[in-house]
Amino acid sequence: MPVHNADVAFIFNRIADLLDIRGDNPFRIRAYRNAARTVGELSTSISEMVDKGDDLSKLAGIGKDLADKIEKIVATGSLPFLEELETEVPPDLSELFKIRGLGPRKIAILHEQLDISTLMDLQRSLDNKKIRQLNGFGKKTEQNMREEFKRLARSRQRLKLSIADEIAGQLVDYLKKTKGIKKVKIAGSYRRRRETVGDLDILVTHGKDAQVMERFTDYEDVKKIIAQGETRSSVVLKSDVQVDLRAVDEESYGAALHYFTGSKTHNIAVRKIAVRNNLKINEYGVFKGEKRLAGHTEKEVYEQVGLPFIPPELRENRGEIEDAQKGELPFLLTIKDIRGDLHTHTSKTDGHAGLEEMARAASRHGYDYLGITEHSRHLKVAGGLDAAELRKHMDAIDRLNEKLDGILLLKGIEVDILKDGSLDLGDDILRELDFTVCSVHSEFSLSRTKQTERIIRAMDNRYFQILGHPSGRLINERPPYEVDMEKVIQAAAEKNCAMELNANPDRLDLNDIYLKFARELGVKVAISTDAHSVEGLNNMRYGIGQARRGWIEAEDVLNTRTWKELKEIFNRRKGFPV
Repeated sequence: MPVHNADVAFIFNRIADLLDIRGDNPFRIRAYRNAARTVGELSTSISEMVDKGDDLSKLAGIGKDLADKIEKIVATGSLPFLEELETEVPPDLSELFKIRGLGPRKIAILHEQLDISTLMDLQRSLDNKKIRQLNGFGKKTEQNMREEFKRLARSRQRLKLSIADEIAGQLVDYLKKTKGIKKVKIAGSYRRRRETVGDLDILVTHGKDAQVMERFTDYEDVKKIIAQGETRSSVVLKSDVQVDLRAVDEESYGAALHYFTGSKTHNIAVRKIAVRNNLKINEYGVFKGEKRLAGHTEKEVYEQVGLPFIPPELRENRGEIEDAQKGELPFLLTIKDIRGDLHTHTSKTDGHAGLEEMARAASRHGYDYLGITEHSRHLKVAGGLDAAELRKHMDAIDRLNEKLDGILLLKGIEVDILKDGSLDLGDDILRELDFTVCSVHSEFSLSRTKQTERIIRAMDNRYFQILGHPSGRLINERPPYEVDMEKVIQAAAEKNCAMELNANPDRLDLNDIYLKFARELGVKVAISTDAHSVEGLNNMRYGIGQARRGWIEAEDVLNTRTWKELKEIFNRRKGFPV
């Protein structure tokens, strides 16, 4: 079976979890987590790199030892070191990290005092009300754990988009090599670029005698064949994602693509318009009586009901049909509109590449500028900078800018918003920066009211430019902290602050609903990768997909502007002359 990047990242994260529970060297633990992040951010297949004989030790955070381990995983699908660890530490214990609020110390207590080794054990102890009897736990901890179990039950059903991307991409490449294949397209929520994907719907057209279904079910990643027929087959892959393959006629391809892309509510709304015009729309085409009027392309389908083509990302029945009827659909953002990235980290703090390496990589993306935003001092685990260290780093950026050609490094900081709403660094240093990204990295458990007040109070500082990853969520791993996001966005509109759309596929924060709300209030958005490596810069595409789902146009985005235009915006916020 093929080994995906996500498989290698999972093994390294599992090793880090077990080492953490065992109380191992924190630097060793961090090395595995950094390696997992590096592999997870790669835009190319790690298996293909191994097959080509690429030197993996040249990847950020991957030395010879970890490179050898990756090659072993790719060759065998497993790693002896992990198996050894699992004999020392019950492997299911690492699953307990999925419960927010449980760190290695608490997991060790649960294991030692209540013999809890699995999530099932934990659930049983919650039901028996035993956990509240332990020192440092209590009734509130029990209730939080119950809520976490509910969240896990929901999150297990869907894959993050980046993982679905890798799985789907390799499968589509495989199918395209089928003799007689003509078109291969993934529909469903994947095509609408939802942040998580439940299953994959693939449509194909092919010539006579093409053995598409046989080749599909023979794919080496297939774990189980659910059904196999002449025009439709369903399988479950080893990642437990279900894939449905449908073969459609050329004359029905557009209608089928529209039907299976969804969303369901969007399709129902389109069909209602068709009914009012005595038409019928299904996956085979648009019909008036028995006569097919359209179906070859999606554009034809929409034209039959008096609508222009509606981009897949908008098809959620959130006003797109009404705006289409009025000719007021947004001209959605594209990757070509982006001039730079405003949130990145280097090896000065917790990144994996140096300043020049990140600059060269940004230049290869065609960017005009790259914002360098190291962590501030409060985030000690990331090696955050104090004012003196930041000034030295700014000097290093200035020196490098003197020799760079075609790319400008911007002097920024990702400064922590402290519990009281103050910023982690003083105004005297913040005023010297080109801009700031201000983020919450602590005190996630504050009440909704206090968290909201904290963020809005921070916005009162005139050196506050962009609110970083506004909800603090990690998709399928950590829920958003309690905050009144509508009130925060309204405050951003009043105070002329921007909101970040963090393009890291683990975050995609803001979500599409709040992006649309921000746009309606005129709040500008910074679409940034939060890259900690050269590979992380590739995640901009996920931010673009999320922005399109939020109806975002180029005009709504800070980093579609030239540096001269951007500097004027930042200086106006600071109260500097422009």
